[in-house]
Amino acid sequence: MRGGRGTAHDARVHPDREVRLLDKATLDKLLTVGVQNGASDIHFRPGDPPIYRVNGVLRPLRMDKLLPEHTREVALHLIHEEAKRNQIDSIQEHDASYGLQGVARFRVNIYRQRGTLAIILRIIPANVPTAESLGLPEVIKTIASQDRGLVLVTGATGSGKSSTLASMIDHINRNESLHILTIEDPIEFIYKNVKSSISQREIGPDTNSFAMALRAALRQDPDVILVGEMRDTETIDIALKASETGHLVLSTVHTTDASRTINRLVSVFNAEEQTMVRMRLADNLKATISQRLLPRADNKGRAVALEIMVQTKTIQEYIREDRTSEIKDVIEKGRDTYGMQSFDQHLSQLYRAGAITLETASSAATNPADFQRALEFE
Repeated sequence: MRGGRGTAHDARVHPDREVRLLDKATLDKLLTVGVQNGASDIHFRPGDPPIYRVNGVLRPLRMDKLLPEHTREVALHLIHEEAKRNQIDSIQEHDASYGLQGVARFRVNIYRQRGTLAIILRIIPANVPTAESLGLPEVIKTIASQDRGLVLVTGATGSGKSSTLASMIDHINRNESLHILTIEDPIEFIYKNVKSSISQREIGPDTNSFAMALRAALRQDPDVILVGEMRDTETIDIALKASETGHLVLSTVHTTDASRTINRLVSVFNAEEQTMVRMRLADNLKATISQRLLPRADNKGRAVALEIMVQTKTIQEYIREDRTSEIKDVIEKGRDTYGMQSFDQHLSQLYRAGAITLETASSAATNPADFQRALEFE
């Protein structure tokens, strides 16, 4: 759900009114206040004051508008590599991470717009989330406990995919003695070994690309491999090979549901390869978890709505035979037996529990009219 701009009063934050210098102390203060006020993202862009996204709504602070020299200064605070700092005036895009001890970590994207630098920081909580803290169903833990195969968490940017993956890694870490290898761009949650041994690699400082790190991973004795994103054909192919050779591979795709996820992965390959890719996916795709974040009825944060597909013989058959449009029906029928659920089933559950309003549930449903009719017969 897209939100409009609010007011600084709405954001309930009152840092210093004037932004004359954005030195590191001022930047850290703005970031800290954002975390304290429940922001998910913080924007710095010339022509606007700093903006917090709170519960999906953009809320500009009651401060002076930023100038290009302000955002350039912010970018310099956030870039670690000296070589990149020296190239600040030629940077077009740059990803990084930033940490504030005892506050949070931030995923940073610096980009050039209209000839000036702008920055978006995504807030990553200091504590690794659990399935319970995120309100995820028990089947998520079952999926995380797979011995091998491919598990994909899907959804739009900002839908909470990283948090769901982190909760799965947390579950494995607390319950199994395995080597977990993460490949991220950048590293988000910082894990501490509990029962498992966890290695975390970052694109840039530690390796050149997802594909290169994945190839190397197969020689690093992993049991579980987390790949931050399925970005290209090579990465998808190597991830499939890893799942075929006895590893559990967890990753993300920017797709909205199970059928679109399967079709996206197949479509990146050449036409002559696609039949074989369907066979490989049918054998190795253990589950997809597709999610959306919706405003809660009490206006206190957002609720996650999930479609969950778990591999069954029928699912395998439909993937092989290119009948992915029929997977939704299998998901709905597999709720009691396998823990699967469609978006509409979960929306109904959230509405009946009072977590979201009927208006929110209907607007997010596959077909609002059908959804409301189905509610009458439940």
